[in-house]
Amino acid sequence: MHRTVFLFILLLASSAFVIGQPRPAEKSANPEVKPAPATVPAKYEGGLFGYRDKIEGTLKFDDANLRLAFFNKENKEIFALPFDSLNVIYPSSESKTSTAGTVISNAPLPGAGLASLLKEKRRYLVLSFDDPDADVTGTISFRIDDKDLLESVIYTLGTKAKLSQRGDSYYRPRQKPAI
Repeated sequence: MHRTVFLFILLLASSAFVIGQPRPAEKSANPEVKPAPATVPAKYEGGLFGYRDKIEGTLKFDDANLRLAFFNKENKEIFALPFDSLNVIYPSSESKTSTAGTVISNAPLPGAGLASLLKEKRRYLVLSFDDPDADVTGTISFRIDDKDLLESVIYTLGTKAKLSQRGDSYYRPRQKPAI
C-alpha cells in the first residue's frame, strides 16, 4: 500500500515538471479566415463624435472610395471611416447574464441562483481611428454576433486598410520621424 501511494505521488510530482516548462510562442497566421462579405449586419454601440445612440444596421466595405460605411435599417448612410484613418482593429467580447437569468436568480426560490449561470457572449469589433473631419482620435465599437463573421471582418478590414497583424488584431505602425 505504501509503495502504491509513493508511486502515485511520484507520478504527480513528475507531471508538474512537464507542465512547468516554457513553450515557444505560437505563430497566429490566419490562413483559414475567409474574406468578409460586402455587407455585414452589425449594431453600432458608440464611440463616434456626434452619434451617441445605439443603431442597428449594416457595415459595408466601400472599396471604390476606400472606406468602411455604416448604414441604418432604412439603408441610409450614417457615417463612414476612411481606411487610412484606422489605427487599430481588434475583437472584444464579454459575457453577460441574460435578462431572464437575472430575473430568475433574484427570485426567492431554492436553486434560483443557478440561473445567473445563464450567460450570453457578446462579440464586438473595436476600431481605433483618427477622425479626419474633427481632428480627434476615437474608439468605435460594433456588435457582431457571429464569431467567424467577426474574424473575417477583422481580417478583411485589416488587409484593405494595409495594417500589420499582431495576434488576432491589426495595427498601423508608427511613422518614424525624419531626422
